[in-house]
Amino acid sequence: MTTTTATPPVSTASGPRIAMTAATALAPAVWGTTYFVTTAFLPADHPMFAALMRALPAGLIGLLIARRLPRGDWWWKAAVLGTLNIGLFFPLLFVAAARLPGGVAATLGATQPILITVLAVVVLGERLSHWRLTWGIVGVAGVGLVVLGPGVGFDLIGILAGIGGAAAMGTGVILIKRWGRPPRLSAVGFAGWQLTAGGLVLLVPTLLFEGVPETIDGAGSLGYLWLGVIGGLLAYTLWFRGLGSLPVTATALLGLLSPLVAAALGVAFAGETLTLVQIVGFALALAALACGQLTPRSHSRSTHPSKGSPS
Repeated sequence: MTTTTATPPVSTASGPRIAMTAATALAPAVWGTTYFVTTAFLPADHPMFAALMRALPAGLIGLLIARRLPRGDWWWKAAVLGTLNIGLFFPLLFVAAARLPGGVAATLGATQPILITVLAVVVLGERLSHWRLTWGIVGVAGVGLVVLGPGVGFDLIGILAGIGGAAAMGTGVILIKRWGRPPRLSAVGFAGWQLTAGGLVLLVPTLLFEGVPETIDGAGSLGYLWLGVIGGLLAYTLWFRGLGSLPVTATALLGLLSPLVAAALGVAFAGETLTLVQIVGFALALAALACGQLTPRSHSRSTHPSKGSPS
């Protein structure tokens, strides 16, 4: 095999793929509001309840819209996916957001594209995409420059929760790519299955160990509504639809939008400012996100277009 150190030429995406990528990118952009909504509107010290309210009501709405339940082995597959993408990921996300500065939690979440790139090789049997692995590392570095500062504190439980959340959802994304989506099931139905399954996983532990907040004011109600309907059902519908059409590691790199949106909200509503280093990090993360959507031509000409092609 001949190797070269030159940067491989890349192929640009077609119009339909650009439109699908843009729609899919709305999901992590919306998820970037989670940190702000959690700290500004929701009752404190109730991460599991916040996760439950984000999942179960939205999932039931999705089931009502789709009017279709799983069949056969999709019962256990939906349960596994719902547990990984929702039942584990949501509470770990809220624990990380509650115990860590938003920047630390965001940086840990930004490692997910790297994890997915590796899992795509191990689980899907795809060839390692050095192109997207490199941009994933650049993206994490960029996010780190944006959100980490000299006064950042670290909490072991929060760090473990952040890493665990990235691992759970990364594994769920890979399994979705492996199993696909049932024929004739809409993306909103697929989201409904997983949100409901994840919500049911959360229901009993939440009631046993955390309970319901003593008071939920109007702002809290709007916060739960936003996280459930927009950040839950709508965002996951767009995300699962994109996963069915786009390369998995390219889609994962769109997740870099989440911490960038979180940082932008801090500037817009919390009176924060960006230093020159942070602006450079912002540019690096955006470059990683954009370049990760391109495919080196040497890879696109692979003779293995299904499992052997990089994603």
